Amino acid sequence: MTRISRRNPRANPKPLRMAISHLLTEVWTRTSEYPVAGTNYSVNSVKKSVRPRVVTPLPAPKLMDLSMFEGEHKESLYWGTYRPHVYFGIRASLMWIGVKDGRYFMRHVCQDSDELKTYGWTHHNGRDYGHQVLVDQNLKLTTSFLKSMEKESSYGGDWAVRIEAKSEIPYKVVSCDNAGNPTACPLVAITRPSCVYRKVLLKEEMENTVHLFFYVAEEGGNALHLGSGRSDIPDVYILAFGSRNDLGSWQLHLESKTNLGVQARKVGRLQLSDTSDDAPNILVFQISAMIPFKADIAFVSTSSGSSSRTEDRVRSLIGDSLTGRLEQKQKQFDDKFKRCFNISDELNSDAITVGKAALGICWEGLATSMANLKFHCHHPLKRWDVRISLDIIGHWLDLMNADGWIPREQILGAEALSKVPLEFVLQHPTNGNPPTLFLVLRDLVCGIKKNKFTASEKNDISTFLRQAFVRLDAWFKWFNTTQSGKDANTYYWHGRDSVTTRELNPKSLSSGLDDYPRASHPSEDERHLDLRCWMHLAADCMSSIADILDDSDIGKEYGLTANLLSDFELLNQMHFDYNNGAYFDYGNHTEKVRLSWRLVEAAGNHPTRELVREVLEKPVLRLVPHIGYVSLFPFMSRLIPPDSWILEKQLDLISNTSTLWTNFGLRSLAKTSSIYMQRNTEHDPPYWRGPIWMNMNYMILSALNYYSEVDGPYRDKAKTIYNDLRNNLIRNVVRNYNETGYLWEQYDQKKGKGKGARLFTGWTSLTVLIMAEAYAEC
Repeated sequence: MTRISRRNPRANPKPLRMAISHLLTEVWTRTSEYPVAGTNYSVNSVKKSVRPRVVTPLPAPKLMDLSMFEGEHKESLYWGTYRPHVYFGIRASLMWIGVKDGRYFMRHVCQDSDELKTYGWTHHNGRDYGHQVLVDQNLKLTTSFLKSMEKESSYGGDWAVRIEAKSEIPYKVVSCDNAGNPTACPLVAITRPSCVYRKVLLKEEMENTVHLFFYVAEEGGNALHLGSGRSDIPDVYILAFGSRNDLGSWQLHLESKTNLGVQARKVGRLQLSDTSDDAPNILVFQISAMIPFKADIAFVSTSSGSSSRTEDRVRSLIGDSLTGRLEQKQKQFDDKFKRCFNISDELNSDAITVGKAALGICWEGLATSMANLKFHCHHPLKRWDVRISLDIIGHWLDLMNADGWIPREQILGAEALSKVPLEFVLQHPTNGNPPTLFLVLRDLVCGIKKNKFTASEKNDISTFLRQAFVRLDAWFKWFNTTQSGKDANTYYWHGRDSVTTRELNPKSLSSGLDDYPRASHPSEDERHLDLRCWMHLAADCMSSIADILDDSDIGKEYGLTANLLSDFELLNQMHFDYNNGAYFDYGNHTEKVRLSWRLVEAAGNHPTRELVREVLEKPVLRLVPHIGYVSLFPFMSRLIPPDSWILEKQLDLISNTSTLWTNFGLRSLAKTSSIYMQRNTEHDPPYWRGPIWMNMNYMILSALNYYSEVDGPYRDKAKTIYNDLRNNLIRNVVRNYNETGYLWEQYDQKKGKGKGARLFTGWTSLTVLIMAEAYAEC
């Protein structure tokens, strides 16, 4: 029998009550940062403090003030599954109690320790539809989300969520003795008429029941009210109601035919087993039901206060009507996916399924705090929905401070803060992050030049770029001044630790490549190859934007900078090693550095055994001889002439199994490197020192595709490598998804197994573009 309550002691044994207590604490913690109705504030007259420059916004018009981001566009995003870090979150959220080894565990915030077999949106159109599958041990949950804009709806429209729970446990046939007790019965005995059979689950009763929690929280301080129970619609119950200034009055309804009516008929209405406090701003609804179970939750709002057609609108968001609308939305999604990505028939249905899941990753992380999503999800999103892509870029650029600096981590609120490791919380205004947004902006500009967009999209992009230019100019100048090297037109990532005694090779977090080996001894003499290439991209993109905006003077200035940074002879003088045929960083370096166990004494404490850095020879200024992703940046940036013998050397490095090639993709660091798969500290395993990363492989594929299409002596070789690499990447990602249910942060270079986080996967969304063979055309 299904019950809905805020607390149900009879149905909940002690472990379950403890889990629910944890739930309520978590909900309150995550919403307590918002003001609650009735809170009194005292205002004291204090002297106005001067805002530090580092948090002073750039004095320029904000991109989000553009009219394209107001009105219909903004309203269409009011309700959506954009809340990061949770399995299902809109302005209301879903939780459930998982069962593992006979114990209850609360599921709400996405974390690897939950050990879900799979979760993620298999279909999501970014605005008003999504379908998700979650498998937690033997429980399979599916959630479907639909938004509906009706004439009577208030701001943001109505929405519905369908929740279905099924068991992954197989059934077993047993017989019953004369006393009615189940006894073992061979499966072949089903043909014997003397046996009475029934289906029972293999696991105990706790695995026959699903405990779901759906909560609504009012951030604005308005009171929420418990519903009155049954409505005039059969099998439908009013869970809650309230009002907001932006919405008017609203109601939350539940429809379920799974035994819920039995309880309702017994008492004449849905009697909640607990009552709410006066004027609460949080309501939590517990739904305990036997599996299989299905429920529809419908939200309707009316700005005028009129209740006309409310019943019809609820009916359209539940039951068979909702089923039909979800099926229609899925078909529309499938059709648009085919149009946008035009994936060739060579790829089977498994690959298409993975491509759709890759797109779903982007919507899961739309509001995430982590920096990796800046570029990697924009490439798929700009093909899917240009306006949303511009919206996200605008939000990032609007965070710029007066100096043109954008923090590398955007940690927006207490909930986001709780998910970021402490070492990444403190932001240093001298440290940046790769300006990857220029990759997306370059493609948008290229699309305009090649007439890839509709007239409306072209107008939106041009308007956006015109208002964004002052911010992009400030951003470029911040990089050009704060990250410049000692020599003219050289750059290095600031922020490396020059006094560490714990790191084998001090990390360059600003580069985005973390522990990728750089010069052993950080100094101002460094020249970082990848940053030089990023600066070329930025300057070239700014020149192209200026051309579109008909600003010839500043366009010419950026064009000169781009030409200087693309000067092939100068590039080779600074970064090319003729002996290895490879491009390298430059800096104060020695190869003779290692980590050794030492007894370290601390004041007042006993000596401890620690892994410390040991330098065995004096470093000298030289090229840093580590072949890997950084070595290929001039290749990825297409700075190598198609007829140069150096291009052939890069193709050899890529295709050589002793350096970068594997059957699963290109490894991040060559096996010939002295730091290949070496730990950086006692607690830091290798990260960018061997594993395969999809973002770099995508950029390498893009360059291979380019060199296979332009005239040159190495065109055919580039094409062969391109085809083999593309096939290897797709095959491995699809295989891992089928085996594990996930797209992974990185992949093992030996066996191709998914590694790292299953949440931090924005760049793995590039898989769909690899399938579509969608690369930069300019």
